[in-house]
Amino acid sequence: MSASTIVTRFAPSPTGYLHIGGARTALFNWLFARHHGGRYLLRIEDTDRARSTPAAIEAILDGLSWLDIGGDDKPHFQSQFEARHAEVAHQLLERGAAYRCYLTQEELARRREEAQAQKKPFRIVSEWRDRTDAPAPDAPFVVRLKAPREGETVIEDMVQGRVVVRNEELDDFVLLRSDGTPTYMLAVVVDDHDMGVTHVIRGDDHLNNAFRQLVIVRAMGWPEPTYGHIPLIHGADGAKLSKRHGALGVDVYRDEMGILPEALFNYLLRLGWGHGDDEIISREQAVEWFDIDHVGKSPSRFDLKKLEHVNGHYIRHADDARLSVLVAARRFGLDAEQLALLERAMPELKARAKDLNELSANADFLFAERPLDLDEKASGLLDADARALLGRLHTALSGVSEWTQEGTEAVVKALAEEEGLKLGKLAQPLRAALTGRATSPGIFDVLVLLGQGESLARIEDQMMMECN
Repeated sequence: MSASTIVTRFAPSPTGYLHIGGARTALFNWLFARHHGGRYLLRIEDTDRARSTPAAIEAILDGLSWLDIGGDDKPHFQSQFEARHAEVAHQLLERGAAYRCYLTQEELARRREEAQAQKKPFRIVSEWRDRTDAPAPDAPFVVRLKAPREGETVIEDMVQGRVVVRNEELDDFVLLRSDGTPTYMLAVVVDDHDMGVTHVIRGDDHLNNAFRQLVIVRAMGWPEPTYGHIPLIHGADGAKLSKRHGALGVDVYRDEMGILPEALFNYLLRLGWGHGDDEIISREQAVEWFDIDHVGKSPSRFDLKKLEHVNGHYIRHADDARLSVLVAARRFGLDAEQLALLERAMPELKARAKDLNELSANADFLFAERPLDLDEKASGLLDADARALLGRLHTALSGVSEWTQEGTEAVVKALAEEEGLKLGKLAQPLRAALTGRATSPGIFDVLVLLGQGESLARIEDQMMMECN
């Protein structure tokens, strides 16, 4: 396969967000082009003027940019090439591969109803297919493709294998509407040809379209693209993917769920494609290893728990400064000093977080205002005996000259031994007093991060509660 010939494309319709299935299709196109040293293009199919919105276009471009799989060139906007699409339709008319059809909407509706009554599939059989006259000089018409009626069409699909359709099943679909505007089916073929697309990789819900689109390609004498139709994504229960399974916009995974782009990249890669038992695959490895041959024919299952597991891995291995900036963006009003504190705490915070939301929540204790608002479990740890212990801890910690993990740990352990207690009996009420929670990073890390003054003040707050 010659690298110089490989051109793929991702062609979303901007009628909504960049959903998870679209993102995976874009990723597979990007990877296939990168693996073969080819080009990956982006086409915005905005011919549906009523439903295409600037906000949706922005959301798609933003999502692709976040995943770092934007196109190699500026986006191709389909609506800007309607004149070219119409030109090809007229060329097909001249070649005898298309015809002017004067069937009215009423006639079509009546024939559709008759087919339904007879429980037969409705296919256009137009008496205008082989005629060159018109019912009237200014009679409205559509331009239909003259689909073959005999034989069969074969596609050697990179994913589905050999797929055969009898040509009698193909319909004479519309190329130009009565107002002269091109249809999606025509525009896609013309754009793919004009953009030099060699490999069309898309969802298998487009497989039937491939047979219809090939009729146009062959009628124009253009090179035929190689097709690869990827099975759709299902939910973990095997049902068609919906919002309850996680069929959300990429922006939701980023903004609301706190997923890192490299984690979503990795997870989408493994949805329907594999490389042995490898689960964590870097961007560089993905480019090196990716091939269409290992894309499965069966629908893959979206599992949010697996995505969270992958995301947790990437959080643990992410740069602390980068994570601090991402967490700070989810909070309000952190100054430079607080941001520096967050970065110092990050090695401990990220060890127990599966997403940025948890990471942010784990950092709450760093910026909490006194007196702390204890959660239910923390309150349960601070009974009268525990608060009495806090008083003795406060005295012991007040005398620490070097406020380090080693220094604070030595004092707390010495007090536990003196009281005849296991370390946890002191650490748990101390954690509740310092963080307001029953779980946190290591207690001696917490002491050092808060500093001696703040730590003693928080302990004293809880001691005062006993006095009240």
